[in-house]
Amino acid sequence: MVARILVIGGYGNFGSYIARRLATDSEVRVLVAGRSEQKAGAFAQSLKAFNPAEGHAIDIYGDVDQALARIAPDIVVHTTGPFQSQDHRIARACISRGCHYIDLADARDFVATIGHLNDQAAAHGVLVVSGASSVPCLTAAVIDSYLPAFARLDAVDYGISAAQHTNRGLATTSAVLSYVGKPMTMLRDGKMKTVYGWEDSHAEYFPGLGWRLFGNCDIPDLELFPQRYPTLKSMRFSAGHELMLLHAGTRLLGALVRAGVIGSLTNHAETLLRLAFLFDRFGSGRSGFHMILTGIDHQGKAKRARFMMIARSGHGPFIPCMPAIMLAGQLARGKIVQRGATPCVDLINLDAYLAALVGLDISVIREPADA
Repeated sequence: MVARILVIGGYGNFGSYIARRLATDSEVRVLVAGRSEQKAGAFAQSLKAFNPAEGHAIDIYGDVDQALARIAPDIVVHTTGPFQSQDHRIARACISRGCHYIDLADARDFVATIGHLNDQAAAHGVLVVSGASSVPCLTAAVIDSYLPAFARLDAVDYGISAAQHTNRGLATTSAVLSYVGKPMTMLRDGKMKTVYGWEDSHAEYFPGLGWRLFGNCDIPDLELFPQRYPTLKSMRFSAGHELMLLHAGTRLLGALVRAGVIGSLTNHAETLLRLAFLFDRFGSGRSGFHMILTGIDHQGKAKRARFMMIARSGHGPFIPCMPAIMLAGQLARGKIVQRGATPCVDLINLDAYLAALVGLDISVIREPADA
């Protein structure tokens, strides 16, 4: 039986990547949904779908339960951000309709509290997964793959540098700007300490990309990982622009937010996004992810490992989209028996994640090479 998979935001930034990939699956009928039924229908018709795709209108702030009853999906993939300003109403509606739910949320509280729906989801026989994206799915998978080599994992330092030519949307931009210059907590020296978004500037070198600047960002990992990896004493997650000028400009605006001169950059997201597009001629389609793990090995010696991913040809967005694609395909085939509500950890291991990216212009670097 072909599974009906509804992609909310299916003609948008990340949703379009997911819809295109799922449309080639013989076990899937893709249902593209967004606020505009016309745009959803046009995008659905453009897909080279194995099973004819459909376009539907849905307003995530409207009567979602009624919309789901009309569309009748088996699985819902929610990609419409920013999740920082949303609650779990879409997931609750999916539970009540008896369909599985997956989202790409990167909002700290949104993902960390999804477990509150566990009993309800289990009772209705559905799986609810939040954060099926780079964080916390990929990041947890990387740590888990290295963990056996450590007798004690003390610190993780990691980040994402986006390509200038990434298909940026207003929702993604708003999500990032929501914490620039704003306070957040990170694990530092064994205690949760207050830091500020886009501060703690530092640079990392990527082979083939050169130096990229990074600054503090707020993500679900910062809430989830201190409990998941209890030996951790310090964490740092950061992000940055490909172009150093844009990164420095964002850092300056963050300083104005922290000083109280500007209330929140989210209110200026549309203007700042338009300005960022003006710099596209100076950028590329190359992005990078890095993670540095430090601690003690089983011989009692200091151990350090580094994992990197470098995406070219504009293929970077496939990295955050892949967990949702994988989970939706597995649910369509009945290969996942787990039910309940959970952040996206322990569902996809690193080998499976990387195998799903084969064929894309994405390379992986492990240091040491045998790690």
